[in-house]
Amino acid sequence: MNEFERCLKDRRILKFFASPEMVQKEMDSAEYDLMHAEDSLLREDSKWSSVQSYYSMFHSAKALVLQKGYREKNHYCLIIALRELYVKTGEIEEEAAENLEMCMDIRHEADYGLTYSPEAAKLALDAAKKMFQNARRLLGSE
Repeated sequence: MNEFERCLKDRRILKFFASPEMVQKEMDSAEYDLMHAEDSLLREDSKWSSVQSYYSMFHSAKALVLQKGYREKNHYCLIIALRELYVKTGEIEEEAAENLEMCMDIRHEADYGLTYSPEAAKLALDAAKKMFQNARRLLGSE
């Protein structure tokens, strides 16, 4: 059993019909968080920018997974679903899943470890921008 199947078995990923409005709502949230992450970085608030960048990526990835008929119940399983549904098919590069995982770690450290930096925030913001653009392209909303 691979990780995607395990997430399904454990009900951390569910088969789910998402309306186009639900997918768009996730993309709207991704864009909102991305804009605010940029503003936070400009104000030299690296911690908050890191958190917002991660959530932008989370919502972009969630929109993609919803589009393929699944819904995540766990942040880690969202990464697994992204790999299974988009990386394996060649629709996006493995780098997208790696960046999501990296930004999840950056957010976790910023939130819980109180460890953050302008460099990490910039890395997260750049990854979030790339994920958002990939999602727009794949969803046909460019």
